[in-house]
Amino acid sequence: MNVKEIREKSNEELLKDIDSLKEELFNLRFQQATGQLENPSRMKDIKKTIARIKTIITERTLSDAK
Repeated sequence: MNVKEIREKSNEELLKDIDSLKEELFNLRFQQATGQLENPSRMKDIKKTIARIKTIITERTLSDAK
């Protein structure tokens, strides 16, 4: 998910996306612990996407506060 797609969504949709991404990250960590993880770079991508979403939510709240 790129920044343009993230900015088009509402805050409620973004919070749902964060929840689903965190669940997927949990499952990937579990697979890594059991030695079944096939694509370790997916974990990195998910973490970065979560950070992007949180950054945009923070930007929106700060711009609304002004």
